[in-house]
Amino acid sequence: MTTASWTLRCSACDTEAAFERASLCTACGQPLFARYQSVPAGTPLAPRWDMWRYAPFMPLLGGEVPVSLGEGLTPLIESTSLAAAVGVRKLFIKDEAQNPTGSFKARGMSAAVTRAKAAGVPGIVVPTAGNAGAALAAYAAAAGLKVRVYAPRTTPRPILDTIEAFGAELIRIDGHIGDAGKLTLAYAAETGYFAISTLREPYRVEGMKTMGFELAEQFGWRVPDVVVYPTGGGEGTVGIWKALQELAAGGWLSGGRVQPQYVVAQAAGCAPIARAFDAGADKAEPWVDPITYASGLRVPSPLGDRLVLRILRETDGVAATASEEAIREWTYRLACATGIDAAPEDGCALAVLRDAVAAGRVRADAEVVVFNTGSGASYRA
Repeated sequence: MTTASWTLRCSACDTEAAFERASLCTACGQPLFARYQSVPAGTPLAPRWDMWRYAPFMPLLGGEVPVSLGEGLTPLIESTSLAAAVGVRKLFIKDEAQNPTGSFKARGMSAAVTRAKAAGVPGIVVPTAGNAGAALAAYAAAAGLKVRVYAPRTTPRPILDTIEAFGAELIRIDGHIGDAGKLTLAYAAETGYFAISTLREPYRVEGMKTMGFELAEQFGWRVPDVVVYPTGGGEGTVGIWKALQELAAGGWLSGGRVQPQYVVAQAAGCAPIARAFDAGADKAEPWVDPITYASGLRVPSPLGDRLVLRILRETDGVAATASEEAIREWTYRLACATGIDAAPEDGCALAVLRDAVAAGRVRADAEVVVFNTGSGASYRA
């Protein structure tokens, strides 16, 4: 498998960094990005049927084989009834629940564990609101690496059971994912384990960006009008945006559109990005006492806040919230309308989309893609 040459550079100040055990920029503390030479349209994609099909755009070294469980290439499912219910011309669900371990987090962990294994780390440690921990446990097992996961006790029980089923060391904590993050960094400093929190290392987002490649290819190498993403840490939105930038640089996209309008959906009980967006701020202040049933959205201090806010403003985007009642209602409506057993995060996305259309912030004639980030089964004990 081959790949274009790449470097690591700061997403904010462009400072270059070394590949292995990379963390935040040493100059300004912002997330690092992998930067590639332009991959021209028509470049052959890898002869395999998973996210590593897009190997020319991925952070691999010559001859390297990624740690993979068959992640990616998830379906895009149109729903005319949901389109009518929220008031748009066309609506598609990109169903990430069909990934290994039942969520979009499989993509990021495939890429991050591939780089961690190449670096020869003694183990990997992560804080999680749920699905990231399950995905890391699976991919670390596949790579033969030790892993420790810090998770709030309020994380859905099926997800915690999945983490332990893969042999990971699970530490349940009182508090939220921010508290788990502090323990993660302390443990990494003590043991030499590699900490792979959202956007704290640069490779998880490289896996996430494959959602953008797939979306463009599924639409015939063009971009839909609107992408709605339920957002906790922000790596999904950032990843899709990054992928489309890279495709545009190589001339892959048709139709004149490079980026969709992004709609970031957050729970009313934990909405630091939506609050910052409404205030016109360029960063989000931590949310005190985050509370929501949709555990993947319970991220009070997202490291990707500056990037997500920048993307929203570049694309005339929307950041808004849904109540717990609306999240439950629209999760149920989605299941009944499509047969997709969606996570509550997707119910949040649909509720926010409905309100944005009603308020005129998303056009009624739009072609919309809503991401279902995980499986509803993970939330049922």
